[in-house]
Amino acid sequence: MSTSNWILVTGGAGFIGSNFILDWFATGQPAGVLNLDLLTYAGNPANLASIQHRDDYKLVLGDICDRDIVTRLLADYRPNAIVHFAAESHVDRSIVGPEAFLRTNIEGTFNLLRCARDHYNQLTGDERDRFRFLHVSTDEVYGTLSPEAPAFHENTPFAPNSPYAASKASSDHLVRAWVHTYGLPAIITNCSNNYGPFQFPEKLIPLIISNALQGQPLPVYGDGQQIRDWLYVTDHCSAIRTVLASGRIGETYNVGGGNQRSNLAVVENLCALLDALCLGSPHEPHAQLIRFVQDRPGHDRRYAIDARKIESELHWRATETFETGLRKTVQWYLANPNWIESVSSGAYQHWIQSNYATRAHLAEAGAR
Repeated sequence: MSTSNWILVTGGAGFIGSNFILDWFATGQPAGVLNLDLLTYAGNPANLASIQHRDDYKLVLGDICDRDIVTRLLADYRPNAIVHFAAESHVDRSIVGPEAFLRTNIEGTFNLLRCARDHYNQLTGDERDRFRFLHVSTDEVYGTLSPEAPAFHENTPFAPNSPYAASKASSDHLVRAWVHTYGLPAIITNCSNNYGPFQFPEKLIPLIISNALQGQPLPVYGDGQQIRDWLYVTDHCSAIRTVLASGRIGETYNVGGGNQRSNLAVVENLCALLDALCLGSPHEPHAQLIRFVQDRPGHDRRYAIDARKIESELHWRATETFETGLRKTVQWYLANPNWIESVSSGAYQHWIQSNYATRAHLAEAGAR
């Protein structure tokens, strides 16, 4: 295929990135995918096993902070877009070890922007007109909402409350600066909580499914009344494709599923689904496994996305309800137990033990 008929995806072996690449090919997009991923603990090339032999897909092991490798890939493949997913994304890990978040999310984004600018400046004609840098970010940059407050919109002031959110807010500001100072044709998306297949089991929904299937405690932080707006990952992928094709340069688009649920309600819904889909399980009713544990520091109380801009301007809308998306998610994990086992390495088990065992102990001590 043409050397310029590619897009460069960073972090494409992670949860959202791998779903995006699979969706990209499933929907018959005309460009090949060059996947740059360092394959840290949450990156899994097995997520993309079904397309690994395609001529228009290439996985490159590399670091987005490495200027030489990014420059070489841009020169060799001349992609018409960079879709930037690569990020450290787990809030709890950012509290324990913020250094990795500052390096990947801030320094890595800076390096990509620097390389993208150099690449863009030497493009001409149609190649220059088509080139886009799409930065995938999070609603956590906006901070927290009170129960009655309106949902986050694109002009909501940033007020990040965790090291993770602060690092993503910093990267958003960098992208904006490269648009306005250097003329880089970049666009930002800020999404709500994603869920679906291939999500690493440190996150709430796959953690609860995995633990419930093993009869392990289902940890719920604090009172469980933290509200999140849930977005099925394939809907997010369609939003990114839409923004890439039609979004306006320099704009931000909020992407949400319109599904606000408390964490406790999500866990209870998962338990009910597992009761219905795992008849005869020795652990049912699975809700008996729920355990309230000490909340994490600075836990934001509520997120909600106002997605009217992308809906009205680009005619995108989420197609999955929370109920349909959650059922699909549970069914996928039930059908793929080997995937959960393969990613639950000794290092992962150590993290779970150190994070949740301490919380449970402190919660019990507090109760006494």
